[in-house]
Amino acid sequence: MRPRVLIMTASVGAGHELPAQALAVQFAREVPDSDVLVEDGLDYLGPLVSWVSHGAPRVVFFRSEWIWDAGFWLFARFPPSRWLTKTTLYRAEHARLRELVDRIHPDVIISTWPITTEILAHMRRRGEIGIPVVATITDISALQFWAAPGVDLHLISYPDSAPEVRSIAGPATRVVCVHGMTRPEFLTARDRADARAALGLPNDGAIVLVSGGGWGVGDISGAVDVALAVPEVRTVVCLCGRNDDLADVLRRRLGRDPRVRIEDFTDGISDYMAAANALVHSTGGNTIIEAHMRGCTPISYGWGRGHIRLHNRAFREYGIAEVVATQNELAGAIRRAVVIDRVPDASFAHLPSAASAVMELIGR
Repeated sequence: MRPRVLIMTASVGAGHELPAQALAVQFAREVPDSDVLVEDGLDYLGPLVSWVSHGAPRVVFFRSEWIWDAGFWLFARFPPSRWLTKTTLYRAEHARLRELVDRIHPDVIISTWPITTEILAHMRRRGEIGIPVVATITDISALQFWAAPGVDLHLISYPDSAPEVRSIAGPATRVVCVHGMTRPEFLTARDRADARAALGLPNDGAIVLVSGGGWGVGDISGAVDVALAVPEVRTVVCLCGRNDDLADVLRRRLGRDPRVRIEDFTDGISDYMAAANALVHSTGGNTIIEAHMRGCTPISYGWGRGHIRLHNRAFREYGIAEVVATQNELAGAIRRAVVIDRVPDASFAHLPSAASAVMELIGR
């Protein structure tokens, strides 16, 4: 029988949607007889969850950032309120997810969004669903909602995340570091000169990418100014994600500068990573992994709120990215990055694929 795979994501950020899309593509390639369904978890949860998921980031990411610090501590780090949050989510929302599972009858459920991961894990622990639950984890740290007891298999992007996952989910869960949660083109070598030519970027001089993730958060404007002041930098590409306001502000201020390119959300991120010497990024996640895969030196700068504080601590500890807090420190980091001829890290292609790990889990 054709294996049926249900992928649960959420339309609240590229960090959840892109891994879901990448997984669907990988299953289509590796398990062509599989029946893969991608569903938006927000369509199956209550209006309060939807409102908070869509509306809260617009406030805490841009206007009242201290609220994100407080909220992260309260709901993810403080055990009593963390327990209350998880219990409330389960009691209020599990019935709708149960209806979806009963209707689709999947052989396995993969969740790329921590909210659905937590509810499904609770249901699995209570015996309410009898099929395996898989959680994807694209962050390096702060995994209190990404990992959960009851999840049969945790797929991780960073091998360094495994100890934290096991400390949260318990020793019974399986943890596998895989490829397949980034765009598939990252697994294919890409020449820097070819990537620059394809994007219409100059072949000489250093190129710096500045990114605030899908939400476009952090000191993006300041990072662009710092990068432009580094003599070796020929071009700065600002990746604004889905933050139209940020793109408009930058275009008004820098749109006539021939050294600056301002991009909205783009599917060409693989070529931009291959073309660039350095990435200045504010939110971690898979983007840092992608930079390593393309030989682009990652620098974490510009936000450092909530869970990103823990990301930065892990980046420092494992030497994954240089972490800087001020514009003066950023200038030094960029100068160091653009003089290094960094070699793309091809080791990710040798990891097991996410699809193969899931198929092994369900015995197919």
